Amino acid sequence: MASGAQIKRRLTILGSTGSIGTNTLDVVERLGGRERFDIAALTGNGNIPLLAEQARRVGAELAVTADEHRYGELKSALEGSGIEVAAGRSGLIEAAERDAGWVMAAIVGNAGLQPTLAAARRGADIALANKECLVSAGSLFIEAVAKGGGRLLPVDSEHNAIFQVLENDQRHAVERIILTASGGPFRTKSLEEMRHVTADIARAHPNWSMGLKISIDSASMFNKALEMIEARHLFRLRPDQIEVIVHPQSVIHSMVGYSDGSVLAQLGCPDMRTAIGYALSYPKRCELPIERLDFARLARLDFEAPDEARFPALKLARRAMQAGGIQGAVLNGAKETALEAFIKGRIGFLAMAEIVERVMDRLSDLPAAVTMDDVFAADEKARQTAAGLIH
Repeated sequence: MASGAQIKRRLTILGSTGSIGTNTLDVVERLGGRERFDIAALTGNGNIPLLAEQARRVGAELAVTADEHRYGELKSALEGSGIEVAAGRSGLIEAAERDAGWVMAAIVGNAGLQPTLAAARRGADIALANKECLVSAGSLFIEAVAKGGGRLLPVDSEHNAIFQVLENDQRHAVERIILTASGGPFRTKSLEEMRHVTADIARAHPNWSMGLKISIDSASMFNKALEMIEARHLFRLRPDQIEVIVHPQSVIHSMVGYSDGSVLAQLGCPDMRTAIGYALSYPKRCELPIERLDFARLARLDFEAPDEARFPALKLARRAMQAGGIQGAVLNGAKETALEAFIKGRIGFLAMAEIVERVMDRLSDLPAAVTMDDVFAADEKARQTAAGLIH
């Protein structure tokens, strides 16, 4: 190798066609593209044209669709490119196990659990954007990362913010972390107004551009509830050390409070590429064309306590954290079923939390998870119980 030549990094992006995945590819290309990175694998689900276009553009070695029935379509779209093609669960696992030192885990839902776990077990650095890994299988996943020897790099803007300001040599002095929440589109709405909300209304987030389900989760604050559970596992905290504050401007992405009264915060314009870039370049910082904060124009930052009467998801998260065991998987499985029902117009916006609470009541005595099969069993039980309540 010539003197001064740069060693290329090998990356895999699980969930490349979603918002996190497309932003990850944008960051990769802005930081040098093919000159600096080899893409071992890309995976997607139903957007075959985009997945094929991405794979060709970055020269991926392997492209995988999670939908096994779309294998032929993806194969045809990549004909003549020399790119390998796979499909279904086995294809996702193959992508995760392919040699790559850094893996973006951005597959939404439980479908991302096993591939991300496979990457962690072989020692890859995991840029984590999949919530289920920690919400549903937190202890098992953290153990797998530790045994594999890779690093866990949070990509959610809130957890990434904490990661940036949590001083490793001062962990003994951490009193609390404060997750910020925009409050979503219904921050100032009454319960009666929220009762008549539809999925189309709920998907309109005031600050972030996200997918349908994540936007609705944000509107109900279930997204923040899941982040509370994630934070407990990521940063090894007690439930009482995790706070939530509503911050409508979404400029402060989260904060860490220390025993001397200091509070360190990470600020920036709302742009997912900041967190992605930090995870990709860690422990260094990279140069990205992110909008810079103009404090004179910003003028003010507002904060308010979350209203748990209107947003009971936060209360349910605390209950799940205090109960421990498998309750995170129960909460998430019930929430996913209720969310699907809301999107289809079968239940109202407020009914989502009501259903989750009733499922948690019914499944409060499930034993702790010993294996991933226990996690999937609890998730399925929660989904079936929620479906029964909806019917």
